[in-house]
Amino acid sequence: MRDFERVHSRFSLLGEINVESNYAKENISTEQPPPRQKARLSRTHGDKERPRRDQTPSRQGSQAINGSSLLDLSLPKEARLLKRAEFLRVYEQGARIEGRFMTVFILPGEKGLHRVGITATKKAIGKAHDRNRAKRLLRESFRLSKAELDTVTQRFDWVLNARRSILYGKLEKPLAEFRQIVAKIGKENLPAKHTKERENIED
Repeated sequence: MRDFERVHSRFSLLGEINVESNYAKENISTEQPPPRQKARLSRTHGDKERPRRDQTPSRQGSQAINGSSLLDLSLPKEARLLKRAEFLRVYEQGARIEGRFMTVFILPGEKGLHRVGITATKKAIGKAHDRNRAKRLLRESFRLSKAELDTVTQRFDWVLNARRSILYGKLEKPLAEFRQIVAKIGKENLPAKHTKERENIED
């Protein structure tokens, strides 16, 4: 496979803007996660006493975001990048955004809706169960940001590459970062057609 062209248009949330020409080859992945089985709770010891109201944690919003049931929900097929060629197109022609928990590539789409592809490589993340968790967190960050994505007039194809730091927190952190990236893109009003020498986006 030939070396891919350098991604010229990019901005960084952390000041990291170096792009390797073989980034796509190292990170591309279109494998889909295996179906998840529903968890079963043991009832061998009977019902546990319910906590009193004054003992109920106050951070209900964070608990709802980080609830395991959310990670069982999947995106519809039409909202996902499934083909290798689709990933390559975004890598080769898209803009790159560096975050703490993810590296994001975006390219104006041709389908009239936001679509996403998720990758978590063995080199970046490690073992299979860690890669699966990282991909679930990225997928949920995208899915739970529908309201924010709908405010962006231009529809994009997104590729989200997991960074290892995503394993050390719960969903609320990568979710907040992705929403920040979406807001930044919407505010900057990126052009509908990609240009090879797009200006870097500054804070």
